[in-house]
Amino acid sequence: MSTQDFKAWMEGVQADVERALEACLPAADAVPHKLHEAMRYTALGGGKRVRPLLAYASAALFGGDAQAVARVASAVEMIHVYSLVHDDMPCMDDDDLRRGKPTVHVAYDEATALLVGDALQAQAFQTLADIDTLPAARQVTMLRLLAEAAGSAGMCGGQAIDLDSVGLALTRNELERMHQLKTGAMLRVSVILGALCGKDLSPTELEALGAYSKAIGLAFQVVDDVLDATADSATLGKTAGKDAADNKPTYVSILGLDQSKELAEQLRREAHDALAPFGEQAQRLRELADLIVQRKA
Repeated sequence: MSTQDFKAWMEGVQADVERALEACLPAADAVPHKLHEAMRYTALGGGKRVRPLLAYASAALFGGDAQAVARVASAVEMIHVYSLVHDDMPCMDDDDLRRGKPTVHVAYDEATALLVGDALQAQAFQTLADIDTLPAARQVTMLRLLAEAAGSAGMCGGQAIDLDSVGLALTRNELERMHQLKTGAMLRVSVILGALCGKDLSPTELEALGAYSKAIGLAFQVVDDVLDATADSATLGKTAGKDAADNKPTYVSILGLDQSKELAEQLRREAHDALAPFGEQAQRLRELADLIVQRKA
């Protein structure tokens, strides 16, 4: 498949996800107006949609149901966006820019930003629960997996460790553990939920997708740290250099820039290797691993 084919596929998925989010989010003119407007402000019209892309690629590998994968993609994106809204607030990272526009607490106010995050999290589970094309038992499993990935054993737990690590000298293993939770858990569940739109997974399939997800999850954060150290705010769509300014441990601060780049490439190869059991049918997942490592923003 050509680079142009992959780009066209991505653009098609991103457009599909935008339509699905439009439909799943409350209308801006529904009461309470400001909350619903702010939810749509932050969730629509921006972002790389990496988690939805992973869900679609994994669903394609297993012949996933189209309605189900659109809702899965919307749900994981809502969880991701809610985490960004809260992460940007003054009590957390205190950032004014996200996806190239003012953060929610800047565009609206802090209380609205807090409620937007809360509401998007709830909306994600409603969206997943409203799938009516999958076996009920599998759907319950999917709800549980998303809850685990988003909660204290996943994304929120990683964020808590991140906040507690400011100014500390973490080891590489400690940093990796933090990012397996903070970033990796939601990337992994996007892959697994996408696959479950098609079938119940065998232990072998689950192991292979887990190894792939672990590699891309760490690679995503390594590249984020490299970009934070080397790119500018206009390119990133958020404040560049903030982790260093806030004295947060990063792969660049622990390994250095060159070794961090080498690690990202090693993880890309590991992601490819993990997909070997699926052959050429996993090409989209391979291309997404390449995108994660080779992106410039």
